[in-house]
Amino acid sequence: MLWIKAFHILFVTSWFAGLFYLPRIFVNLAQETDATAKARLLLMARKLFRFMTILAIPAVLLGIWLWMAYWMIPGQGWLHAKLLFVLLIIGYHHACGILLRKFEQGRNTRSHVFYRWFNEVPVVFLLAVVILVVVKPF
Repeated sequence: MLWIKAFHILFVTSWFAGLFYLPRIFVNLAQETDATAKARLLLMARKLFRFMTILAIPAVLLGIWLWMAYWMIPGQGWLHAKLLFVLLIIGYHHACGILLRKFEQGRNTRSHVFYRWFNEVPVVFLLAVVILVVVKPF
């Protein structure tokens, strides 16, 4: 089970690298006026989103495997809270995909300030999950 846990952590860490970086690309896209630079940023964002999704799949599958091993053990309230945050993280990933499509279609209406704040959301999610997993407060 330790191998599963190790690979789960590796895939989650890699996935989060993308969740941290893609909104930074959105900040630049929201500010950019040059069409060539915008096209390059869109290409970067598209490739990163695709790669993030590839990393998210084994992260979630390995997480399900771990959950199946631990869900019956009493006193796992922290695990239920963690699963709530996992659902929120998956929703955030999905929201990134929706925002990327809006940029691709030229329909972005949000400012770079919005994306700067949007970029902070995965930090809060990661902080909550790490505290829940390590401290196991309940």
